[in-house]
Amino acid sequence: MIVMEIVPVDKRRSKVILDEDFTLVLYRGELRKFGIEEGKPISEETYEEILREVLFKRARERVLFLLKSSDKTEQELRRKLKDGGYPKEAADYAIEFLKEHHFIDDENYGRRYVEFNSERKSQRQIQYELQKKGLDKEVIQEILSEQPVDEEAQILAYLKKKCIKAEEMDFKERGKVMAALGRRGFSYDAISHVLGGFYSED
Repeated sequence: MIVMEIVPVDKRRSKVILDEDFTLVLYRGELRKFGIEEGKPISEETYEEILREVLFKRARERVLFLLKSSDKTEQELRRKLKDGGYPKEAADYAIEFLKEHHFIDDENYGRRYVEFNSERKSQRQIQYELQKKGLDKEVIQEILSEQPVDEEAQILAYLKKKCIKAEEMDFKERGKVMAALGRRGFSYDAISHVLGGFYSED
């Protein structure tokens, strides 16, 4: 590994850019300790030493700190570590530590997420957001089958909030409302059931 560039992050830390698309964020004292300079190689032994002595512990402390503010999925934590300049080995170590001590569990996270959002988000929106957070599609489907989202209740609440009376709307007005609900992710079945047969003109 060759040190291609050392870029200051702040007054105390610098980002070390290596030739294999690796990056490390180290303090100035650590750069001196491990003899890291631009244009010079880092041996495998030195790299392993940096991981063991510095980055494993720092990555573990970082994920524990991140979990203090809110629950997160494995993918979210990995993304945070990557953005923070931690190499994959350090991220793997930190995530494995969390799993061993039951600090993270994506399936349980998904169940809590559905429970919290089932009265204010559509099923499609929940599916999309959980997939973005790294949950497997099949796991999401299983959770939703056990904890179904009552979209019809949400649609009724939306109509009440907007002072919309479905029985008083004409065909054109129903079309606009249906489109608005569709953009919120509600299913056609739930929308049409609440609106009372959108395609039948009065």
